Amino acid sequence: MLILGIETSCDDTGAAVVRDGREVLSNPVSSQIEIHRPFGGVVPEIASRAHVENLAPLVRMSLQEAGVSLTDLDAVAVTYGPGLAGCLLAGVSLAKSLAYSLHKPLIGVNHLEAHVYTSALDRSPEDAPPFPHLSLLVSGGHTSLYRIDSWMRLARLGGTRDDAAGEAFDKVAKALNLGYPGGPAIQKRADGFDGDWIEFPRPMLSQGLEFSFSGLKTAVINYLRENPIDDEQITRIAASFQRAAVDVLATKTLRAAEQFNLRSISLVGGVSANEALRRELTERARQAGCDVFIPDKKYSMDNGAMAAGLAYHYVHANRFADLTLNAAPGLR
Repeated sequence: MLILGIETSCDDTGAAVVRDGREVLSNPVSSQIEIHRPFGGVVPEIASRAHVENLAPLVRMSLQEAGVSLTDLDAVAVTYGPGLAGCLLAGVSLAKSLAYSLHKPLIGVNHLEAHVYTSALDRSPEDAPPFPHLSLLVSGGHTSLYRIDSWMRLARLGGTRDDAAGEAFDKVAKALNLGYPGGPAIQKRADGFDGDWIEFPRPMLSQGLEFSFSGLKTAVINYLRENPIDDEQITRIAASFQRAAVDVLATKTLRAAEQFNLRSISLVGGVSANEALRRELTERARQAGCDVFIPDKKYSMDNGAMAAGLAYHYVHANRFADLTLNAAPGLR
């Protein structure tokens, strides 16, 4: 089964063709980082317009790379929420037009469920995380822990009460004048640092499975106000902030695994590309007797393959959309 997947929930335009839910035939992504860099973050209106300009050419590119035509497709899938309203509408509008004109089924995919599914892309069923397993979804807009009983059944166990982890990385990077996006900038600056750590707070570390990163971000900003800052200090602050954030994420994840007796863990979302988080979670999980499944970095960021892959399971569950499908920015 060939499914075209379209992803436009934020600032990355994605279009992919996936066979049978796992084999990724094409997955081009058009990044808007350079467009938004001068503003230090995503500007929704600019992002929406860029999707409108980029999406149709990207779909053509995806089909060409996959070596298929529109008529070869069995279904059209699109992320319809959560995300930025105008951005989601760009993808939903094109997906509905294609499905209608081609007489193909339309599938509306939950963006968060699709991120969780990336741990199965380009893997055989035997190499994917077994059910049930624990998933840490950590990105610029979301930080949550889920119990995954099947690709269609997710139970939220805990999440952030304020800033998402990726949002905190962006804000701290901006305060340090390291540029946008913040995650890669902080990782690059922190890489190899093993000096005198600043003991930034780990908010809510001992409290259940909820997260909070606002206090950590504020602690960094207060430190900047109260101390003389030079280039060496910026490296020290970036590394110490990253260390604190990673510690919180890994600690809460291993706590959930123990509490719910889950021995397999997937790490997904944009922040899953962070090398320090990958190393820390993998090592601590190994010590706890758990296996960790992390998708290839090309699937960490928003992409069309995650929508097309999950849509295969929507088809088998008979979960189709009709032409009344609309963007759902606040979808849970």
